[in-house]
Amino acid sequence: MYRIKTYNKISKSGLTVFDDKYTVGDEVENADGAIVRSAALHDTEFPETLKAIARAGAGTNNIPIDRCSESGIVVFNTPGANANAVKELVIAGMLISSRRVIPAIDWAKTLKGQGDEVGKLVEKGKSAFAGPELQGKKLGVIGLGAIGVLVANAANHLGMTVYGYDPYLSVNSAWNLTHNAVHIYDIKEIFEKCDYITVHVPLTDTTKNLINAEAIAKMKDGVRILNFARGGLVNSADVKAALESGKVACYVTDFPSDDLLCVDGVIAIPHLGASTPESEDNCAAMAAKELVDYIENGNIINSVNLPEIHMPRSAKHRVCVIHKNIPNVLTQITGIVAENNVNIENMLNKSKGDMAYTMLDVTDVNEQIITEKVTAIDGVIKVRVI
Repeated sequence: MYRIKTYNKISKSGLTVFDDKYTVGDEVENADGAIVRSAALHDTEFPETLKAIARAGAGTNNIPIDRCSESGIVVFNTPGANANAVKELVIAGMLISSRRVIPAIDWAKTLKGQGDEVGKLVEKGKSAFAGPELQGKKLGVIGLGAIGVLVANAANHLGMTVYGYDPYLSVNSAWNLTHNAVHIYDIKEIFEKCDYITVHVPLTDTTKNLINAEAIAKMKDGVRILNFARGGLVNSADVKAALESGKVACYVTDFPSDDLLCVDGVIAIPHLGASTPESEDNCAAMAAKELVDYIENGNIINSVNLPEIHMPRSAKHRVCVIHKNIPNVLTQITGIVAENNVNIENMLNKSKGDMAYTMLDVTDVNEQIITEKVTAIDGVIKVRVI
């Protein structure tokens, strides 16, 4: 039996991935795996039994990645599982930033009690809320991952000219991106050419305040900026100053902060990007599948701290070793296996930054001896025999 601890209310539909070999719930102790949504785990003490944490979503800011790596805990996320939900809200953000729908609805409410005059007042006052159409406008998409590609494709269908920027564009994203998108190699072109700019990159030291006063100065007058990725990607003070000067027509963000609330030109949405039942189901199911494949087979897909590695089973036993990416570790692992007269049927080793992972499919093996000897190797963090 395996034990899975849930740290938030997780979609029941997604949890059906776990069969009767698993006990799942928020009261589970000594868990083999964990699923989390938004719960902050930085101060959480993890049991020694914990092998992996799966985040039912893309961001992993609520998980202590470095501490997990040091303990040999694989951290997964679910990229793309909520992409359609976010894409739809981004399109809604572009529409409400242009057509002034929200202030128009608020104004219409003030006409309550005017009786038969409401129709006339509507026709007289509606011009104050006019705004441009999306068709024919230029959209700049910064970051062409799962969400960015869907946004680009949807905007293309709406008749927009799409400019895409991503220096790390994956082959999979390139295949899925509309052929009508213009691939930009210098982000400055996005700033200079686009009427709408939407950001879809992770928040890192290099992307923090990506949209700042210097970037805004390069943009077209009346540009509309959308941020459904992370709040820290846009410098709030700089965008507020640009709104006051008229340089920026509207800023739509899914990450409200006190300094942005009630500011003219800011549409602050309360982090609704992935808040759909379909998204929650998809994220939970993907997270569960990642945990099952790792716990039962040692395969790693969509990890943020370990390399992606998948190998079909070819022997009775599988030795899985999480270790530092340093010289001579692999040689010592295979040497210990050979010393114990164990034949290696198949082997795969990959690294990611400072971390590495080795899988060996082997014939009959003494689990205790192999585990003890391999664990004693300098740089080895965790050993499992499945």
